[in-house]
Amino acid sequence: MDNLFDVTHKVVVVTGAGGVLAAAISERLAASGATMALLTRKPEEIKPLVEGIVSTGGKAKAFKTDILSKDSLMEVRREVLQWAGKVDVLLNIAGGNLPGATIKEDQRIFDISMEDFDRVMRLNLNGTILPSLVFGELMADQKQGNIINYSSMAADRVLTRVAGYSASKAAMENFTKWMAVDMAIKFGGAIRVNAIAPGFFVGNQNRSLLMNEDGSYTDRGTKIINNTPMGRFGNAEELNGTVQFLCSDASKFITGAVIPVDGGFNAYSGV
Repeated sequence: MDNLFDVTHKVVVVTGAGGVLAAAISERLAASGATMALLTRKPEEIKPLVEGIVSTGGKAKAFKTDILSKDSLMEVRREVLQWAGKVDVLLNIAGGNLPGATIKEDQRIFDISMEDFDRVMRLNLNGTILPSLVFGELMADQKQGNIINYSSMAADRVLTRVAGYSASKAAMENFTKWMAVDMAIKFGGAIRVNAIAPGFFVGNQNRSLLMNEDGSYTDRGTKIINNTPMGRFGNAEELNGTVQFLCSDASKFITGAVIPVDGGFNAYSGV
């Protein structure tokens, strides 16, 4: 029987390719036979990732891209098509936060910086929408394609401090469902749009928020662990199986879904 989880010969475009989660899934999909087009503002920073994939027999290339510029995305779409011939999957992983859009313990909601709030909204919401429109249009022409967005526990659960990030991810989840419905109705069921909602994974952006220098948990990290039934943070590689499932034909009747990968955090009431 054919392997339903097969991604061999699929061309996968990844935004935010310089991040820890992006590196983990890029290595996994490349090892499974996918061709990886890695989009980043600073291609030189992911040179080790590209070289590592290629050295083990995989296929990958870095493309300098500004995901908030339609002109830049249109140009990189042309470059990817010239290099790989098609695009099967778009992984929207790019995102982030800014201090002014975060409410510290000694601050009130009224202290939020609307300038930083707007920038976070643009990065997480527009930075998902614009690539989805540019590559989604290509998928509509091809009559097949697959978009997978990276959301967050902050979209559905109220997490203190991260006000701007939470709002942007919640809006992005709504757009995921909206685009899934519109694409399926107008272009057929061979085009799917889904999202994953990672729980808490320690990366470069949140390490100091969750872990002390000695490896112990911060107060916030402790609260998270106490509300995660599995009792630990996730490893980046533990997202890979869910993403590969969504990339493959095993999930071909799934669209408009947001799948939590969180050790039970979303299900747990704390009691």
